Amino acid sequence: MASDAVVDDAAEVEKLYELGERLNEAKDKSQHVSDYEGIIKAVEGKSVKAKQLAAQLIPRFFKFFPSLALRAMTAQFDLVEEDELAIRVQAIRGLPLLCKDTPEHVSKIVDVLGQLLTVEENVERDAVHKAIMSLLRQDAKASLTALFKHVEIGMELVREKVICFLKDKVFPLKAELLKPQIEMERHVTDLVKKSLQDVTGAEFKLFMDFLRSFSIFGDSSPPEHIQELIEIIEGQADLDAQFNVSDIDHIDRLISCMYMALPFFMRGASSSKFLNYFNKHIVAVFDEFPEERKLDLLKTIAGSSPYATAQDSRQLLPSIVQLLKKYMPRRKTEESTLNYAECLLYTFHHLAHKTPNSTNSLCGYKIVTGQPSDRLGEDFSDNYKDFTERLSSIEEIARAAMKKLTQGMAEHNKAISAAKTEEAKAKIKMEQQKTTSGLRICNNILAMTQPLHAKAPSFIGDNKINLSWKEPVKRSPASSTATGVKRNTASINGSSTNTAANKKVRDIVVFTFNEQMDCLAFFQEMWWG
Repeated sequence: MASDAVVDDAAEVEKLYELGERLNEAKDKSQHVSDYEGIIKAVEGKSVKAKQLAAQLIPRFFKFFPSLALRAMTAQFDLVEEDELAIRVQAIRGLPLLCKDTPEHVSKIVDVLGQLLTVEENVERDAVHKAIMSLLRQDAKASLTALFKHVEIGMELVREKVICFLKDKVFPLKAELLKPQIEMERHVTDLVKKSLQDVTGAEFKLFMDFLRSFSIFGDSSPPEHIQELIEIIEGQADLDAQFNVSDIDHIDRLISCMYMALPFFMRGASSSKFLNYFNKHIVAVFDEFPEERKLDLLKTIAGSSPYATAQDSRQLLPSIVQLLKKYMPRRKTEESTLNYAECLLYTFHHLAHKTPNSTNSLCGYKIVTGQPSDRLGEDFSDNYKDFTERLSSIEEIARAAMKKLTQGMAEHNKAISAAKTEEAKAKIKMEQQKTTSGLRICNNILAMTQPLHAKAPSFIGDNKINLSWKEPVKRSPASSTATGVKRNTASINGSSTNTAANKKVRDIVVFTFNEQMDCLAFFQEMWWG
């Protein structure tokens, strides 16, 4: 029995060699349909060696028999599903050859290869990777379209594997694969936009990082291209939905998307939709927010405020004053949250800088712009008295906090000198960094409240204030007090010490473009499951 099987096996292989040899020598191969059909039929046999040989011969002569294309591809796909690893690997290696002279099949073949990314054998997976890369180099547009279809509607495991393949193999080679550059960047942008209906936070960041690396979204790109990226982020933030304060997923997504949008606000994209959503949906229920999310949200608003339009500033300012009054109590015995006050004062200054006369009715100021909205004929003196009393109260609270923090810093310095172990020193250093951050908050509050006591104050609309969660400004040797440059207020009382412990969430306004996106890592595990 065994010897008969060996004989049969050898006979099948010999027959295939004869068919292949005849086709190879034929001048008009299309006249040898029966020979190619014989090769296709070998897939149904039992011989492992014959099937391996068939996996090579089917792609080799594929282009000469268009009438048998469907049967030939089906046979090759059947070989990909064989139990024997050697057959599968050979069949996978042959798939790109089916498209070598018949590019119309690229999409179908890449679709199948995308599904095969889930294979577990290393040699098989390597064959799949090489096959897809071969087709990407042949026809990037059709190949990427097929791969992104898996991202858009594919089975979960296939979808995850395709995304990993894109991240590890495709994105690093975009300069080589995306040609012509502008056309292909636009095509991939459209593919990405279709694929973002159901993504995790990490996946969304991955795709946005890829898009922002494109030349069409580069520094010299027109405003409408940057606005396009903002609209993608707005879609993920779900700004057209009615807000539900109990939906923690939406809250985390909103905060993450606002952080992601900040670099684009800096480049001129509109922040209106985010700010209007905050004003319309968030302010009224802010007290109901989880405590651990309130500060994160206020930081995003503070980071966005320098880039708000005058119209958006005018609409948002009453809400900011309302929140300020909550966190700037009239009496220092009332509860106050200094880091909230820092965010809100910074936001207040930047919004008021764009629409100063709006503060006349809100805070009782006497700012003259010559416009009817100055409302100088009305009496808002009670508002001025209330607002300045709150300013004085928060200043007293900040000074008292600074005194305690300064004492605490001295104690930390003594403790670290006496610490015996590295673990103990590390713990004390963490406390030092928290204390330093607290001092910076207090310094910033005092720097921002001081000008607001005037009847017609000048609002801070530049980068004078370096918020406590940002990296301390590193000045060049030329930028010293010896050259007549004033020191930043935040550097007083040692508050410019590194604040590494306070890096959980950063205002990304002062970072490089890549660093601006790094802050999203904090949220990636919290949104989209």
